[in-house]
Amino acid sequence: MLLSVILLAGAVTSPASHAQSRHILTPKSTAAREYAACMAIARSNPKAAHESALAWRKKGGGDAAIHCIAVALLGMGQYSQAARMMEELADQPNPGRSDLRAGLYGQSANAWNIAGRPQTAVRLLTKAITLQPENLDLLIDRSIAHAGLGQYWQSLDDLNVVVTKEPDNVDALIFRASAWRKVGTLDLAEQDIITALALKPDDPDGLLERGLIRKTQGAITAARKDWLRVLEISVKGPLTEAAQRNLETIDVRQ
Repeated sequence: MLLSVILLAGAVTSPASHAQSRHILTPKSTAAREYAACMAIARSNPKAAHESALAWRKKGGGDAAIHCIAVALLGMGQYSQAARMMEELADQPNPGRSDLRAGLYGQSANAWNIAGRPQTAVRLLTKAITLQPENLDLLIDRSIAHAGLGQYWQSLDDLNVVVTKEPDNVDALIFRASAWRKVGTLDLAEQDIITALALKPDDPDGLLERGLIRKTQGAITAARKDWLRVLEISVKGPLTEAAQRNLETIDVRQ
């Protein structure tokens, strides 16, 4: 859930704009079509997209090619390099496109978060939120970065804003439940996770978190049930690994 890559097809600056005013690619432009194709490849074959985007950049692909290179690098696991490229793009002045710059800062921040640099992520997300204060996804991402630094009260501040504006935001409710649990406020954690799972009963993140809350409350059998459900409904990955680790922990203790 950390890496919500924002695909900016149709919203990247034109390669021919450095000597003149900067333009936005439109869906009908040749450059926009090339960009969309590059991004599609980046999702399915990052290495091929990287090679293609490098060649496109040499031909004058400009910012669109650079962004595709960065997204391909994300897919290749080269998070720090991708984050730097996206931040450099966001730092370029682009009057009238605060949403574009905010999106790029957000992408860069999420890459830094995965690379183990949550402090850098907080800095960039703060820049993004300044540009686009109504973007609740950016607030959620910053709350995650704060949590990565152990700054759970700051995380709660961001999540409180989100839940106030969107009471049915399941992701925000789950993250806030986790933050409440981290600061030892289990009653509020339980309220949030109950609300989240009422809205989306089989949300794997929610089930994982409810299991952690139940374990903290001493309800080991109920916690086990939640984690077994995660293993049942989720594809193999970080969530199933976390559920398995927690199951092994309670098995060892017992």
